[in-house]
Amino acid sequence: MKGSVCIFGDSVAKGVVFDGARKKYGLLKDSFANIVGSRQNIAIANFARFGCTISMGGEILKRHEGELGRYDYTILEFGGNDCDYNWAKVSENPLEQHQCNTPIPQFVEKYAELIGRVRQNGGRPVILNLPPIDPQRYFNWICRGLNEKNILTFLGEIEIIYHWQEMYSKAVEALAVKEKVPLIDIRSAFLRKKDFTPYLCADGIHPNDAGHRLISGVLCRTLPNFLPKTLRA
Repeated sequence: MKGSVCIFGDSVAKGVVFDGARKKYGLLKDSFANIVGSRQNIAIANFARFGCTISMGGEILKRHEGELGRYDYTILEFGGNDCDYNWAKVSENPLEQHQCNTPIPQFVEKYAELIGRVRQNGGRPVILNLPPIDPQRYFNWICRGLNEKNILTFLGEIEIIYHWQEMYSKAVEALAVKEKVPLIDIRSAFLRKKDFTPYLCADGIHPNDAGHRLISGVLCRTLPNFLPKTLRA
């Protein structure tokens, strides 16, 4: 065994995809974590959870703090749920002020605390930024059964969904620099494509099987750099 890694994050890290045929979410067998573990011969403990925010991730990490020193590094992947809104409430009252799940100042603060706790418990943190989203597809998704006109009134324009989520990815990148934590840039792998939308599920936010293969390629090229030299191939 070359090494080991644990992962804390949301549904992207967990490998959740939307099955269009069955119209339900499920776990992808060949998720990026599973692909990397198999190709790189790395033991991976995946503690990511569907719907996980940075606060929820902190609670999950608390249950595993004593284990972190056993792994060569700890991957952190948060932000996708933190930037999201309660769209049902937005739909009911579009002119009210609505807060996302975790406003950016709190998000950055809690993420920095999480990084500190990983280090304090003998872990070596590595951060992933966020894969991009398809704003039109996601807008269609969140409007199901809700008042589309009201949600658009709140947003102003559909494209704002993309830019809002991008702000969280940039916040993660800036935090990595500030905290001197290695960042694995999975977002650019999507953006380098002429059209990255074929790499996303029908909901516009979760990478599909092709998206997970894309992410796995980035990690397979990058993760070995963080392994102790004695464990590298």
